[in-house]
Amino acid sequence: MVTVMIVIIRIPKITLMPPEPITPSMLYKLLSWMSPGFPIGAYAYSHGIEFAVESGQVTDEETLRDWIEGILMYGTGRTDTIFLASAWRAVCDGDEALLKTTAELAAAYRGTAELALENEAQGVAFIDAVSAAWPELELERWTLLLTQSEITLSYPVAVAIATGSSGIPLADSLTAHLHGVAANLVSAGVRLIPLGQTSGQRILAQLQRAVAESAENNAVQSLEDLGSAAPMIDWTSAQHETQYTRLFRS
Repeated sequence: MVTVMIVIIRIPKITLMPPEPITPSMLYKLLSWMSPGFPIGAYAYSHGIEFAVESGQVTDEETLRDWIEGILMYGTGRTDTIFLASAWRAVCDGDEALLKTTAELAAAYRGTAELALENEAQGVAFIDAVSAAWPELELERWTLLLTQSEITLSYPVAVAIATGSSGIPLADSLTAHLHGVAANLVSAGVRLIPLGQTSGQRILAQLQRAVAESAENNAVQSLEDLGSAAPMIDWTSAQHETQYTRLFRS
């Protein structure tokens, strides 16, 4: 006769704590930093949209929305949020090696000279403005680390250093960053096509889903997941470098 013993092991239930909510002070900083009036010169860059309009690929409200949605979901909107999330985690964890690796990749991960200029110029301007108005030891520490290592400070990494040093939650940082990018591209398209301001606001409202999805999906990605699928963005940027008349720097 075989006796079977049944052992019941009770595993304690694990409750996942929700992320810390953003405080009014943090929200104030984030709104200030992502404001169109923040002095990073974003109004001077179209991210290749100027040539897309010139070549007839972006002609109206619908095509502008689709073009920007592609950037947010499959272009630099995707890669930059991965870089931002990686750099944010590095700052919060005190991981200098990860921040250096992320910053080096973020600086190199550009398809054209103009997109590299757009990335670096806004990154440097952003950190300079934040450091002057909201000086913090942690912000200075991480900025100095990259400067001494002679690593170019890209825009998404600069945003990550500022938000991570201030304790601003990652989800809010990613959403605000993507909204700022989308708003700037909409503004460029409205001026170039041209469209009315109401059309611009309709486009921005319709991009809410793309911003939310990109922020949520890429928050959990790592540097190993990097990749884009928007070759036309790089192509229009490259063509813009020799475009005969230009209003924008990219």
